[in-house]
Parts: sequence; structure tokens; C-alpha cells
Amino acid sequence: MATDFDAVIIGAGFGGMYMLHRLRGKGFSARVLEAGTGVGGTWYWNRYPGARCDVESVQYSYQFSKELEQDWEWSERYATQPEILRYANHVADRFDLRRDIRFETRVTKATFDETENLWRVEAGKGDVLTARFVITAMGCLSSPNTPRIEGLADFKGPIYHTGNWPHDGVDFTGKTVGVIGTGSSAIQSIPLIAAQAKHLTVFQRTANYTIPAHNGPLDADYVKAIKASYPEMRRRAKTKPAGIDFEIPTASAIETPEEERTRKFQERWDYGGLGFMASFNDLLLNDDSNKAAADFVKAKIREIVKDPVTAEVLTPRNIIGCKRLCVDSGYWATFNRPNVTLVDIRDEPIERITTAGVHAKGQDYIFDCLVLATGFDAMTGALLKVDLRGRGGVPLKDRWNEGPKTYLGLTVVGFPNLFMITGPGSPSVLTNMLPSIEQHVDFITECLDAMRAKGVNVIEPVEQAQEEWVSHVGSVADITLRSTCSSWYVGANIPGKPRVFMPYIGGLPAYIQRCEAVVAGDYVGFALSP
Repeated sequence: MATDFDAVIIGAGFGGMYMLHRLRGKGFSARVLEAGTGVGGTWYWNRYPGARCDVESVQYSYQFSKELEQDWEWSERYATQPEILRYANHVADRFDLRRDIRFETRVTKATFDETENLWRVEAGKGDVLTARFVITAMGCLSSPNTPRIEGLADFKGPIYHTGNWPHDGVDFTGKTVGVIGTGSSAIQSIPLIAAQAKHLTVFQRTANYTIPAHNGPLDADYVKAIKASYPEMRRRAKTKPAGIDFEIPTASAIETPEEERTRKFQERWDYGGLGFMASFNDLLLNDDSNKAAADFVKAKIREIVKDPVTAEVLTPRNIIGCKRLCVDSGYWATFNRPNVTLVDIRDEPIERITTAGVHAKGQDYIFDCLVLATGFDAMTGALLKVDLRGRGGVPLKDRWNEGPKTYLGLTVVGFPNLFMITGPGSPSVLTNMLPSIEQHVDFITECLDAMRAKGVNVIEPVEQAQEEWVSHVGSVADITLRSTCSSWYVGANIPGKPRVFMPYIGGLPAYIQRCEAVVAGDYVGFALSP
């Protein structure tokens, strides 16, 4: 049966845009459906104050086009949301992508038709498109988590969520502001909100580790050197677990003399950013080594925050790195400001939201506006918001009622011709997302091209291959300390969500090697049929 398109792609972020570009290059017809009014994905929606990438801009960028690498100029070490969004729009314009993107079109349902071996994709405007393949590119952190706090709908002032920020911005001048949450988006936004607001009150359930970014403008000579050596840097990055060109440490923290260990931590602290966790080779493998790193950061908190009581509340109690490490610009120093109050709700959660503010710890806090910095329903939230139905009309949410199961984080048993870019069970959020996205898109594109050459129309993982991959993902996670605390990696921030460590922690090189072996084995683990 004829279809409207070879593929429907859901989402016009970096994954969806590159997917469209690659399919076009192979002669496939494709349509991208995007809920927003523009491209950019997470960088389209997340416009809160201070939003910026925690991977250095020269590495958080596409590498499929050498001309694009050379022509685009990043202005800061860590690019801001507006700059990354400009980059996304530049890519869309440069490769003429918009003509195949339908904006303001939210996909609500997609059903696999077993008789015709095609997908019927329904959008909110009543549109129905048919396609041989559906490729999801909604992102891992794109479904905002709104907390279930009694009375939230009663508050009379404006409520803002960092994951769905007003596009025309928010002016907090002269306002009393309450921020709920102290994760990454809060750590980035709190310093800027505090500098503007009359008074800011931060409600903290869990203290988090954060490393200073030491952000600044990029030196012209540095940019010139990077552009001259981009191929080498990209090759090195692909050999590193996170897909980022960090120096790989060979020494154990606990086996290193204390003076030398402290010097190395300080060196990484002074450089700033996520590379702090690469100070030694066993920070996520050895409890004592991890404690040494955590103690170093805790000492920094006590050094920066003047009030010892506040410093103690801001000091994390879990291990460093089990939650995603944050990167900040002046976060802890913000709590030295006279217009900032910290409320510890670890042992006494917020009781309710009132019409005028927040009632917590037996006290009423009055606010002009509230900011929910409460993160996302990570990895699976956006996928499950779409009513995806595979063989027999079985919903994906039923398949995943005990946690997500995939083959390579790309495909799901019972859902033929469905591909997920950076789905659960892939390295995704534990890596530099852009190289991980490109690797997935390239795999999918070559797979579709190979199917066409073979004359087959349907591909689906086999049960045994999926179970073996799920088992491998779980066993690798159990080796590290990352699976030992309640984090969004395991869905702990969403009430009722199954506790499963969702991303693949084995590293990008090992994952790439596995995918290459699958292709070399003529797509071993998949069933292909006419």
C-alpha cells in the first residue's frame, strides 16, 4: 500500500533535524512533526534565566558537516540557550529543513497497521499521516515534571516551569519569588533570579553537587586552533566513555597520596565543568575514592557560603556523581545575598500551595510568583505521552509497565519499524548528546537503506536479543555507584514510576562497537521480513 511518507519523524530538535537531513540524502521521503513553532527541541522550550549547555560549545555541536564546523562561530565556552537556538535555526536554514517540518503539530497517537505493515500517525489537529517508519526524536529531557503538591492550582500569581518557560521572558524586578527545586535548571537560574528579585526563597528537598563553569568568551586563537584540529578532537572524543574529549585518568584517587590528590581535584575545579569527575579513574567505582571527591566539594561549599547553617543545608548527603553533576555560575555564593532565603524541606515536605504562596514547616511564605524547577519525566516521559500502539494494538505504556525494555535503546519488541533516537537503554544522557544523536541517526539511516537494498519492509527486534540487552544494561549499571541513589536516571523523581536505571552506562565506545557488530552480523538480533 502506498504511504504518505517513507518516515514520519516526531520532534524537530537536533535529533529530528539531522534525521531528516540524512533520510533526504538517501532518497527517502520524510516529514517532521513538531509541537512547537520552531526548531531546537529542548533549546526551544527551556528558556529559563541562565539556561546553558554543560558541555563545552565547541564539542556540543554537529560534526556531520565540515563546512558547518568551520563556518559557525561560538562566542562562549558554554553556550547559552539563545545561542544554541540560533545555531539550531542556522542549521535548519543552511540545509533547507523547514520545508519538510510541520510546526504546531503535536503527535497524539501512532498505531502500527499489521495488515498493511505501516504506521498511522495522528496529530492534534485531526491529521492522519501514513508512513512505513516512525522515528521518535522528542529528546530525553523534554517532558516537564509538575510536582503533585496540594493546592498548586489555587495559587493566584503566575507559576512558571523551567522546562516550559515563556518565550518573551519574565521580569522578576521588585517581585517576591519562590523557587521549588534545586536541580540543574534551578542551579542555573537561581543566581539570575536572585539578582533581579526583591526577595527569593528556595525550597530544597535534595542538595546537589555542582562544579563552577568558569565560563567566559572564547579566545579567537583558541577557536582557530580547535577548528584546525576538529577531526582529531572528534576522533579522540569517540574513544571516551562520555563522548567528550576529556583526558582519561589512569590513577586511583584513594591510591594517590593526599597532597597530590587534593592538587588534582583543585586543578579540575579551577578548570571547571563536568571534567571534575575525570580527576581519577575510580570516582564512580570505589566508595573511598568517591568520598574523597565529595569531601573536596563539601569543603568548597563551607568555604564559599558564609553562614555555617546554610552551608550545612546546601551540603549534599549522597555520593558525588550518582546524580547528574551540575555546572554553575555563582550558585553557592548566591546564598550569601541578603535577599535570598533557603528552606530545607528534606524531612518536612511542602504541605500545600496556598492562594498567596507556600505553606511549609508550619509557616506561610507569601510570593508574587512561583518557579517550578522540578525537572523532567526523563527518558520515557515524552515517548509515553504519545499513544504508541504496536502489534495487537498493545500500548507502549503497557509494554513498559515494569520499566522500559529496548534493543540497543533504538527499538522495541512488538513495535515494528519504530526507531527511537537516544531511547532508554542507550548512552544518551550519560554522554555528549550531539555525537550520540548522530550515531543513532546514522545507524537508523543505514538500516533503512540496507532494508531497501534487501527488498524487505519490516524490521523488529527479537525477544531474546532485547532481553539480553536489557540484562546487559542492568548489569553494567550495577558495577558503578551511579545506580545507588534516587535520581531521575532511575525515575525516582516521578511517583509510581518503575525504578530502573534507564541509560546505558557502558560508555559510548563500547556502545558503538556493539552497534557495529550488529550491522556486521547482518542486523543480528533483528527479524526482517518483506
